[in-house]
Amino acid sequence: MFELLALICGVAMYFLPAIIAYHRHHLSSGAIFFINLLLGWSIIGWIVCFAWACSGNTRQQVVILPPRVYRR
Repeated sequence: MFELLALICGVAMYFLPAIIAYHRHHLSSGAIFFINLLLGWSIIGWIVCFAWACSGNTRQQVVILPPRVYRR
């Protein structure tokens, strides 16, 4: 049971940059996932993916309000 928990935690830690990029709606989340998949085994590749995932390049949400006539 401990081995399974350790495996799940290890995989989550390995893909942490991809998880962060996905939850932050990063514009390059797919690229971050694939680079993390291929180069995450090296410490430098993981750190680069982590820094890239934490960068401010995220999608903006635009809210369009109706004209004042329809507002109360």
